[in-house]
Amino acid sequence: MSVLIVIPARYASTRYPGKPLVALTGASGESQTLIERSWRAAMAVNGVDRVVVATDDDRIRDAATGFGAEVVMTSESCANGTERCAEALDKLGGDYDIVVNLQGDAPLTPHWFIEDLIVGLRGAPDKGLATPVLRCDGATLNSLLADRKAGRVGGTTAVFGSDHNALYFSKEVVPFTSETYGSDQETPVFHHVGVYAYRPDALSAYPGWPVGPLETLEGLEQLRFLENGRKILCVEVEARGREFWELNNPEDVPRIEAMMKKMGHK
Repeated sequence: MSVLIVIPARYASTRYPGKPLVALTGASGESQTLIERSWRAAMAVNGVDRVVVATDDDRIRDAATGFGAEVVMTSESCANGTERCAEALDKLGGDYDIVVNLQGDAPLTPHWFIEDLIVGLRGAPDKGLATPVLRCDGATLNSLLADRKAGRVGGTTAVFGSDHNALYFSKEVVPFTSETYGSDQETPVFHHVGVYAYRPDALSAYPGWPVGPLETLEGLEQLRFLENGRKILCVEVEARGREFWELNNPEDVPRIEAMMKKMGHK
């Protein structure tokens, strides 16, 4: 099955303008932009036929072509990354079996997260969309709770049933637990990894579906699937000793740089 990875990136982020071009310094002391690190994460995935950056901004296009990425220019009217992926797929001719949306704020996404995600969607022919979830340890859960206490919108959490079909996604920490957990202790909370794998028909249909109140309130694009009666497969992935965090706020830059240095991530 042919696989396309699209990295949607826009400059005019509400919470963090210019985020794709923010520089991150790794363990080697080398500085690379967020969009380059996300592209390199995509290029490390096995079994992928093509990787493109989808943007509406000339600055991002120039930076991406400068480090060797293929770029697809999309319109400014795209409301989110999924809509941008749908437009990119249309411009590329749509001749792919699976389209992966690797959002351009996840430079720490290990290749096996995406490989496991693709395997999961391949094995679920009745699903149009799959997304990875990672069980939080106590340290990650405490970081999520600290962000919310400080009024920052940080990572997203996922709740799913015994069949691994998504029940809900939220920028709040769900489900609620009154327990306290040690840093390395498993918790019942799952961190949603901001990657999606779509079947092309579901991706192409997405921009035409109505935007519901939950997507509007949470600002989470995947809720449009749930609000329109579509199932989302949650694929549990393993950290294998790697730390994971997304760049949502300026405060995340030193956190991610510290993680890269700790893991020896160049």
